[in-house]
Amino acid sequence: MPIRRRGSQARRRPRRPRASFEQSFFERALERAIDGLPPQLRPLLDEVAIVVDDLPSPEQRRSAALRADETLYGLYEGVPPTEYAADWVPFPNKITLFRLPLEEDFPDPLDLAEEVRRTLVHELAHHAGFDEDRLAELGVD
Repeated sequence: MPIRRRGSQARRRPRRPRASFEQSFFERALERAIDGLPPQLRPLLDEVAIVVDDLPSPEQRRSAALRADETLYGLYEGVPPTEYAADWVPFPNKITLFRLPLEEDFPDPLDLAEEVRRTLVHELAHHAGFDEDRLAELGVD
């Protein structure tokens, strides 16, 4: 079993870019995940941008305190609305899903779509103010 932190996966082999048609599958999987969110999570989408990037940037890797053999599936950057004066923050809240790690670790399309959904819900929970310990208690890790 690989070493795993929520949103991260151990890496032992180099990454290879995927064909562009797979990117469109990824984007469709993300759209389905957004459309399938439970009604109680939908309001969270009003205050956060959801973007897709191939890999985490060096700064994102540093902020997540990743080891060299780890990478992220998703990352929430921002201030949860539960924080005092969150509406004063000059930068918008953002959830980034990292396409290449997800596609590499979940080559089966059904597994990939499920992990995209799980990662989206996990990052939305961070946006709602839940930390990693609370997410683990709730089984959303």
